[in-house]
Amino acid sequence: MSKVSKKVLLKGNEVMVEAALSAGCRFFAGYPITPQNEVPECMSRRMPEVGGVFVQAESEVAAINMIFGASATGTRCMTSSSSPGISLKQEGISYIAAGELPCVIANVQRGGPGLGNIRASQGDYFQAVKGGGHGDYKLIVLAPSTLPELYELTQNAFDYSDYYRNPVMILGDGILGQMAEPVELKEYKPIVTLPEKDWILDGCEGRDPRVIKTLYLYPSDSLAVHNAHLKKKYEQIASELELFEEYKTEDCELVIAAYGMTARIAKAAIRLARDKGMKVGLLRPISLWPLANSAFMRLAETAKKFLVVEMSNGQFIEDVRLATECSVPVEFFGYGGGWYPTPENILERIEKVYTL
Repeated sequence: MSKVSKKVLLKGNEVMVEAALSAGCRFFAGYPITPQNEVPECMSRRMPEVGGVFVQAESEVAAINMIFGASATGTRCMTSSSSPGISLKQEGISYIAAGELPCVIANVQRGGPGLGNIRASQGDYFQAVKGGGHGDYKLIVLAPSTLPELYELTQNAFDYSDYYRNPVMILGDGILGQMAEPVELKEYKPIVTLPEKDWILDGCEGRDPRVIKTLYLYPSDSLAVHNAHLKKKYEQIASELELFEEYKTEDCELVIAAYGMTARIAKAAIRLARDKGMKVGLLRPISLWPLANSAFMRLAETAKKFLVVEMSNGQFIEDVRLATECSVPVEFFGYGGGWYPTPENILERIEKVYTL
């Protein structure tokens, strides 16, 4: 890609591809599932053009284990899927987190549970931020709400992943993946000073062997020690990486808490509410883990109430209650199974809870 940035009209799934390639991603393994199919389709065409490797794996399980191997060589790598496919990848994601291997995982969510439908959803929040696989581990989870932000966050995801040696998940949805917007394809510039990859498996001629493993069977090889190391790293990430946006919160009495596409829709509802004299604002976490707990607590000191808007039956709301330490009432508006909110029905709920 030319170093001169240009603005083009792309689908969200295509935006992720262009951002990943610009950031140096050179290995992709995936498997088809709607509504993320344009990611592997576009990768299959674009990856060979930049000298990288594309693999359509035989399954989601195979794809995530290919990512483990590629990352262990020091290659910037990525996989993508949609909700049921991400569920199949969970064992491999746990292995990758345990091995402290950097990679980027995109989830373009669809309605569930089960095969559900191909409409957008936010029903995978728990799976993403709580660690959907086994054991104590955390993913860095990023939730963009526009395609220009998706481009930037995808580039940044590779830096966060390398810097912290931790997998990063981009948590989108079917709307974000399928909609099209003009996006400026900016040249990649690292946002942090990246450490040397002195742990990669690239042949040990002239140096001591290296080992990347997730199995700790012996007392001298304590799993508890490794878990303590991971816990310390997660505490560091939580202290350094709280990403969020505030919108009209300076004087707000009611705070809308929403992320991703739902937050974008909520902004329109807030403008409608402001036109009616209601002091409503938005707190949009961009990093879902780590969550912007300090911002939630700060607004809880002045606001009278929070309203969580979520395309699920209620998952994100639990972390909002924890972040505010239940110091203010937290109301909920949402449904599962591929329901989309509109500015008008969010406004209707605002009008009900604002005067309670």
